[in-house]
Amino acid sequence: MIVLSNIAHLYDGSSAEESSLYRGVDLHIDGGLIAKIGPHDPHLRGGEKLSLVDASQWTVVPGLIDCHAHVTVTGITGEAMEIVNGPMGLAHIEKVLYTTLVDGGVTTARDIGGATHALKNLVDEGIFIGPRLRIAICMLSTTGGHADFRGPDRCHAALSKLWPPVPGRPSSIVDGPWECRKRVREIAACGADLIKLCTSPGVASPSDHLEHQDFSAEEIRAICEEAEARGLKVAAHAHSLAGIRLAIENGVHDIQHISFMDEAMVEMADKRGCTVTPTSWVLNTLPDSPGLSDFVRDKAKRAAEVHSRAVDFARQGGLRILAGTDAVLAPMHGRNWLELTHLIGDGLSPLRAWHGMTGLAAEEIGQDDTGTLAPGQRADFLVATAPVIDDPAQFAAGGLLEVVQDGVGHRGGVPEIPQRSYSDTVARVLID
Repeated sequence: MIVLSNIAHLYDGSSAEESSLYRGVDLHIDGGLIAKIGPHDPHLRGGEKLSLVDASQWTVVPGLIDCHAHVTVTGITGEAMEIVNGPMGLAHIEKVLYTTLVDGGVTTARDIGGATHALKNLVDEGIFIGPRLRIAICMLSTTGGHADFRGPDRCHAALSKLWPPVPGRPSSIVDGPWECRKRVREIAACGADLIKLCTSPGVASPSDHLEHQDFSAEEIRAICEEAEARGLKVAAHAHSLAGIRLAIENGVHDIQHISFMDEAMVEMADKRGCTVTPTSWVLNTLPDSPGLSDFVRDKAKRAAEVHSRAVDFARQGGLRILAGTDAVLAPMHGRNWLELTHLIGDGLSPLRAWHGMTGLAAEEIGQDDTGTLAPGQRADFLVATAPVIDDPAQFAAGGLLEVVQDGVGHRGGVPEIPQRSYSDTVARVLID
């Protein structure tokens, strides 16, 4: 048993209210689970079976849950995609997984396109160090839509460079309601935890325009019906007002990006019980990113100009707001906590942003054994030496001391907690 004793500040992830904040509490960890949390006991003493750790200068929060991850993406240029799809691709993906957990503080990630069930198993079996994964496998779009990265030269003899079909991951490009139904069935058979589709064009894609339409209403309904028949929720990439409306009206549960969302769409989403995942960080960052074509940069600027307003509409309308990075740029991996900073900058209270990346996120992605600090939950938490609850940007200034996943530390910041390293992973692979 390990006890973090007299924790200065603790957020338990259960809500966006002040009632989820605590001062001067003890956190008991037994193996990979939280055994107890309660007021500080000054009479507690360490011993052979109990390791007592002074946490009186620390802040403790649940491990982050990134609701819009892309662990198989290291950039949106053709060169970056070729590297990941090439013979060394798995090594690059392993690096992304490692830094997302160890530097980004993400203990669970909902990968919204790209990761296969085989990759999920590599993490679950301890061969790769990274966040546990919930996976969509594909990001469905029509021919010429957001998932169709055939290049701005319009050379459509070439296949899309974005997540080409491999064993365990069929093509993301699909047309017609019956082909859509079949593709959902394939993705479910490959082990998906949710279905992802595009109801509007995208910012980073090379040839589609923001104001155009991707799927038809009939195609979206077919996808959502097949997903529901298999107990899977559907998330939709949706920037444009038309794309947002199509998603809400035809059965999508989580609306992502929401750049042009207005008050009427917020009201409609609320009536249908939809959540939103704004991905504020990437949309605020893309316009100034190097290597973009003029066409993509123009789309990024137009989306960024209206995005904060859309987030504010969602906030005022009381929608359930999830935090997801959409980390498609290499420098984003390992700084996932910046999504919290950007959501706060877009008008959310710090606790509402935190809830969307902890307890609320866990509930919505179907991983309810984490996201909150409570007895019986996985021991997934972050230890910080700075006031990160009010100001998550403090993680950037050396404030992240330790990342604990299933009771195991990864940064060496709290030696009393069992540690895991690359050498442990290598030894396990060699022994197995």
